[in-house]
Amino acid sequence: MSNKKWIYCLIILIAIFCNSLLSQVRLPRIISDGMVIQRDSKVKIWGWASPEEKIVIIFNNKSYNTKADKNGQWKVFLDKMKAGGPYEMVIKSKNEITIKDILIGDVWLCSGQSNMELPIKRVRPIYENEIKESTNNFIRQFIVPQKYDFNEQKADIEKGNWKSSNPENVLDFSAVGYFFANELFKKNGVPIGLINASLGGSPIESWISEDALKKFPSAYEELQKFKDNNLINEIESKDKKRIDEWYGKLWQNDEGYKDTQNPWYSPSLNDSDWLSIQIPGYWNKTELNGFNGCVWFRKEISIPKNMENKPAKLILGRIVDADSTFINGKFIGYTSYQYPPRWYSIPPNVLKEGKNIITVRLISNIGNGGFVPDKQYILFSDNDTIDLKGEWKYKIGSKMEPLAGPTFIRWKPAGLFNAMISPLLNYNIKGVIWYQGESNAGKYEEYLDLFKTMVIDWRKKWNIGNFPFLYVQLPNFGDKQSEPKDEYWAFFRETQLKSLSIPNTGMAITIDLGEWNDIHPLNKKDVGKRLALIAQKVAYNSKNIVHTGPIYKSMTIKNNKVIITF
Repeated sequence: MSNKKWIYCLIILIAIFCNSLLSQVRLPRIISDGMVIQRDSKVKIWGWASPEEKIVIIFNNKSYNTKADKNGQWKVFLDKMKAGGPYEMVIKSKNEITIKDILIGDVWLCSGQSNMELPIKRVRPIYENEIKESTNNFIRQFIVPQKYDFNEQKADIEKGNWKSSNPENVLDFSAVGYFFANELFKKNGVPIGLINASLGGSPIESWISEDALKKFPSAYEELQKFKDNNLINEIESKDKKRIDEWYGKLWQNDEGYKDTQNPWYSPSLNDSDWLSIQIPGYWNKTELNGFNGCVWFRKEISIPKNMENKPAKLILGRIVDADSTFINGKFIGYTSYQYPPRWYSIPPNVLKEGKNIITVRLISNIGNGGFVPDKQYILFSDNDTIDLKGEWKYKIGSKMEPLAGPTFIRWKPAGLFNAMISPLLNYNIKGVIWYQGESNAGKYEEYLDLFKTMVIDWRKKWNIGNFPFLYVQLPNFGDKQSEPKDEYWAFFRETQLKSLSIPNTGMAITIDLGEWNDIHPLNKKDVGKRLALIAQKVAYNSKNIVHTGPIYKSMTIKNNKVIITF
């Protein structure tokens, strides 16, 4: 056979092979092993194949036949089914796919910003017992990758897996979502699937579709602006250059690292010329007021013999903004931004009897840095605890100009809807739990309209009716005031109260669960429990259940009395 014929045959073989690959049935990422599908509803199973390709789905002793359309898209609707499982689903075409370990139960979308995203591992020290007891194959979570897109509504997500609850997996569960699911399962005994589509710092505009945003001109115009990928690349490049240069200069000028033989974290360093400061506290009322850059802090503590060489824990409350922490010259931990609690593990053979030195290198980017007050600052092992509050020594390592943060492009309007919500719209859900608002609290006047628009938009696009939409009212946060004062968080909470006018919604009140000095309060268990209580009323129609506290209705003045009706 001539060379030309060989080449011709090879081309044909390659074409046949490529066509075979292209014609294979493909499923969206969320339809995968371990999935939870919604009970008592006509569940849609969908995917892609070659045009006109015939597909058979076998599930729960029934067969369903369909055919891909001219664009290669296909779908079937399963009959309504009661809770149960695990089951297997087989999808047959030119290829065959088996989906294993499927449960039928209730699927809840968990969405919003950081207080919904916040995983159990962030609050682990206060929920160790709950983590140990978390093994439950009937509670599962799927984490949607945190992506944005301003130009199109995505049909699928890049990655993700269903994971059942156990002491390892649960660390990545939304803390609010897990405690919500756990309460529902204890009450109803029905499998619970959580789809976690949340992103810290995200304003509500980022979760609303483009067509629904048209009634908000400024947000809609901003979306059009960020459809330009060249603009995004330019902004990101400039931000990276500016931030890299700032940190480069900070490190270069840091006096604490210049003497490589005796850096400032060295336990043998002579710090007799360092100044004193009281910790905790912000430094706006100290000589460091208005300072940005790097400051080193040192504290000498005395360790009893029974703590020597033992593993221990170091709790340094919260630090604004970043810290690197050392004990006796050994690196203990690092946190790059202000919000996470500083819970560091001290390995064995670090602590010694007698004198020990704790060193914290603190970086303040902008505003006033410091150690957040009214938090724990302790070192402990077993039953021994050492209080770290009080006098510390400090010295400036490197003084810098304030560093403005990056442009958070992923928070821009519609981007998260397109990439994180749109791919889910075919997947039947029981309802939504929503914890968001901190990023919009300063513009509380427009939030009611935005929130209502989003709820209506999601319900319309899911096309499964007015599913329950349960949300968390923002908790107490901010400095305590001795006199009444206009406070935008209070006005925002009032806006959230008015949102109950939207049909089939419920609001978890958390005014008592917050922390005045922390926008991420640690108590996520009670938030989840309260959402579950509201779900029993709104989503499950439980009778004779008190699902919320009294809500103000009206007032009248009679003689010298104010009569309030709830």
